[in-house]
Amino acid sequence: MVSERYQCKSVCVIGAGPSGLVAARELRKEGHRVVVLEQNHDVGGQWLYDPNVEGEDPLGRNTTSPTTSTNSQHLKVHSSLYTSLRLTSPREIMGFTDFPFSVKKGRDMRRFPGHRELLLYLQDFCDWFGLRDLIRFNTRVAYVGMLQDHVTGCQDLKWLVKSVQKKTQIVMEEVFDSVVVATGHYSQPRLPSIKGMDSWKRKQMHSHIYRDSKPFRNEVVVVVGTSLSGQDISMELVEVAKAVYLSARSMNKISEGLSKVISKHDTLDLRPQIESLQEDGKVLFVDGSWVIADTIIYCTGYSYTFPFLDTKGIVAIDDDRVGPLYEHTFPPSLAPSLSFIGIPRKIIGFPFFESQAKWIAQLLSGKRTLPSWEEMMQSIKDFYHSRDVAGIPKYQTHDIAEFEYCDKYGDHVGFPHLEEWRKELCLSALRNSETNLETYRDSLDDHDLLQEALQSPHFTQQEQGAQDFPL
Repeated sequence: MVSERYQCKSVCVIGAGPSGLVAARELRKEGHRVVVLEQNHDVGGQWLYDPNVEGEDPLGRNTTSPTTSTNSQHLKVHSSLYTSLRLTSPREIMGFTDFPFSVKKGRDMRRFPGHRELLLYLQDFCDWFGLRDLIRFNTRVAYVGMLQDHVTGCQDLKWLVKSVQKKTQIVMEEVFDSVVVATGHYSQPRLPSIKGMDSWKRKQMHSHIYRDSKPFRNEVVVVVGTSLSGQDISMELVEVAKAVYLSARSMNKISEGLSKVISKHDTLDLRPQIESLQEDGKVLFVDGSWVIADTIIYCTGYSYTFPFLDTKGIVAIDDDRVGPLYEHTFPPSLAPSLSFIGIPRKIIGFPFFESQAKWIAQLLSGKRTLPSWEEMMQSIKDFYHSRDVAGIPKYQTHDIAEFEYCDKYGDHVGFPHLEEWRKELCLSALRNSETNLETYRDSLDDHDLLQEALQSPHFTQQEQGAQDFPL
């Protein structure tokens, strides 16, 4: 819905990763006063690689459970990138709509480049649109809460934001009209519950702090989880470890590509779920088999956590369901003054973040309005019901995996639908990885699709001049 009233709001964006950067751009474009608070020394968020993991708890347990407590500790390390990580999607599909992720001379020119290339892209984006002046680096957000008692539908809601300058430990308190949470969701380890896990004497760690294979030379390693990181790390470890045992939740869902990799290596073995861990180092699997392991690496995903956020219980996290959120973005009782960017998973991220940012910016200016509280709550209830009927577990609430949803979301703000070539390149990469896990990033058979992409307005556009960015 479009409104005629326009307003300028003071907005605090938390995080200067991909979602925070595009939020800052769209908010400023809409005329708002924007401050971005970033805990690290540069932009990039998850893509700002951090090799220094020595001070981090190996299982991420030095943080409290995701709650609204203001006493929560924070992870010391935000990024979960490992040294060898390469993108799992082709670069052509990843850029923002008006700033293509183009090849730059003298940089990583591969279509599935290493993680540093995406960081450089985000730095380029930040500099091209002049966003650095909006960002306070090395600033950790300690507390975000409503300034006055909450009243449903209140248009004058204000937010108190307390932040800490990491070098000086100076605490700053500020009041904003609106807060946009853009802190990502690949930092807080999600761990399984395994009998004997707390008393197992040998090394356990989450992939959050895995950086390379060197510490595991000649070790027997159990890798838990066959996700992308579990597959990558297993393939890297098999070159140096004495033996690698890959533990899968379901033995029936192993891809052809992973099966090929396992069949190639005598020291890589597939096992079912872990039944229990024993103090002598024994790892017992549900099929009765067991191994004596030196290390267990949990590649079991990540949980949403907002330790700084106090909404008096209005927004809660229940088994990785953040809610209630209308369209994964707005808590109906606090919208649009509080919003979240980047909650959905299994999407083409950057364009979706951009559509979220535009909608938030235009809602805050009054250019658009949200449905009523009752309508938003009913929409959330209907969505939850549809997931339950489909048998999708609660912890996968925000796993979208639908191009149609992204297009429908964009319609709220007149955002263009995903181009067909972008969808097809995404699906082509997924299919290729399913059958050729080791080589899919470099052995490509999508030449016609690539040419269609490179000849599309996304790559030939002149309006923003993005393609002329200095090499």
